[in-house]
Formats: sequence, C-alpha cells, structure tokens
Amino acid sequence: MNAVESNASVLERMARVVEKVKDRLLRVAAALEKAGVPYAVAGGNAVAAWVATVDEMAVRNTRDVDVLLNRRDLERAKQALEAAGFVLEHVAGVDLFLDGATAKAPDAVRVVFAGEKVRPEYELAAPGMDQTEIIAEGLRVIALDALLRMKLTSFRRKDQVHLLDLIGVGLVGEKNLADLPPALADRLRELLQDRLG
Repeated sequence: MNAVESNASVLERMARVVEKVKDRLLRVAAALEKAGVPYAVAGGNAVAAWVATVDEMAVRNTRDVDVLLNRRDLERAKQALEAAGFVLEHVAGVDLFLDGATAKAPDAVRVVFAGEKVRPEYELAAPGMDQTEIIAEGLRVIALDALLRMKLTSFRRKDQVHLLDLIGVGLVGEKNLADLPPALADRLRELLQDRLG
C-alpha cells in the first residue's frame, strides 16, 4: 500500500465515523419523534447544529450523542429506542442507550434529564423541555441560551472548546454576560479574554 492509498484509507475511516454518529443521532431523533416522546439534542451535537446555522465550515465533529429527556418519559423512550435497535444500560450513574447489544459506551446515546443536575456539584440543573427549539430539518436541540448555561456549568475542556466554537461564529459573546449568574459570567469572560489575548 502506497502513501496515497494509505491516506485515502484514513480519510475513509474518518468519514465513516462522522456518518456513524450522524446516523445514530438521526435514528434516535426519528424514533423519539415517531413515538411522540419529547426530546432535544444536547452536548456537542447541539453545539455543532447551532454553529452550522452560521458557518458550516466551523462545525466540529463529535462522537458523543446526548439527548435531553424528561425522566417521566424514560420508559416510553426505552420502548421507542429499543424498537430502533438501542439497548438501555445504566453505567457509572449515567443512563445510556447503547447502539446495539454488543456496543460499548462510546457508541451510545447519553441521557440528560431535563430539570435535573447532571452532577450533584453543578450549580445549575439541565434545562427543561421548554428550553428547546427546532433549528433545522425538524431536529430539536437545546435553545442557545440554555446550551450556553449547560456548557458553562460543566466547563470541562471539551465544553470550553465547544464554547469557543460558539464564540468564534458570533453566537455567544459579551452580550450574554448580563444574563448569566456571576460564576458562569466569570467563566465566559475568561474564555472571551483568552480568545482575544
């Protein structure tokens, strides 16, 4: 195998991974929509969807698929997603829908419960289902302001990168500072200063 063939093989694998995540996300959304289960895309895919509304070339791929659900709808979601080939597992305190019986956690859909803290130490709970909107092709995602608060609350390295993506396309900026609790405003201010510095 020469270098050109090897590069093509790597690029094909990269493209397959992106397609697998996209397929998983669309299958979950379609199954929940069909069953009438309220949901919203969360996490990195929600960030990517928002970024794509401004600049598709600025979209960052992610392998994570996160979905916001009401806890009371978990059983209905389980039935809908099992019919689509997913398997509900509870792993390390997190509810996951594995993409098939032999799948591992990276090939799963992580459940975030609306109105509940993702971690006990977090300042804010996840948004409610009233803080979602359809932004493209019928895909329901967490509203931008709510997504901003979630990312600032978590503030792990990947959350900071996602926030920088939102800042980079102009969806988030100084205009958001006044609407945030002081601790979250400080985090956003830090990112804004780092980006300028």
